[in-house]
Amino acid sequence: MLSLCVFLIIACVYDYRDRRIPNGLVGLMAVYGAVWGVLSRGIWGLCFWLGGTAIMMALLYPLFKIGSVGAGDVKLFGVTAGYLPFKKVLFFLFFSLLVAAMISLMKMWKEKNFSRRMRYLSDYFVTVYRNGRWQMYPNKEDRHREGICLSGPILIGILLYLGGVY
Repeated sequence: MLSLCVFLIIACVYDYRDRRIPNGLVGLMAVYGAVWGVLSRGIWGLCFWLGGTAIMMALLYPLFKIGSVGAGDVKLFGVTAGYLPFKKVLFFLFFSLLVAAMISLMKMWKEKNFSRRMRYLSDYFVTVYRNGRWQMYPNKEDRHREGICLSGPILIGILLYLGGVY
């Protein structure tokens, strides 16, 4: 798990600096996690690693499709979930997204745009309801300017697991 934390710290550096997570880093994390799974539990370790990764990526795919989560974040969530016991994957997702929500609230408070963001969100849901189909949220310029990096909440989610919170 120490290696996972080091990988996540490196991902945070890239994500907060460049607003993207390199595929090579995610690939290295995936290979390391798969090998660790095999070495620790044999072929079943690989199966559990793949299962945790697949479940996480499947859960986040709809958020990626509407543009509210980036592809790098989905991949990072997925490979990180593979390191956890299968029964802890949903707790990891919950706590990581809870940390992300708290960061978002602090950012909106700091920028004094909470009501504008909530109005934008409610307008989005009204539009989706009226059209009867999902659409991109938010537009590309808004996402890069106002979004948050999820690598930090992912790292905090893992630290909460290591600290025994879940």
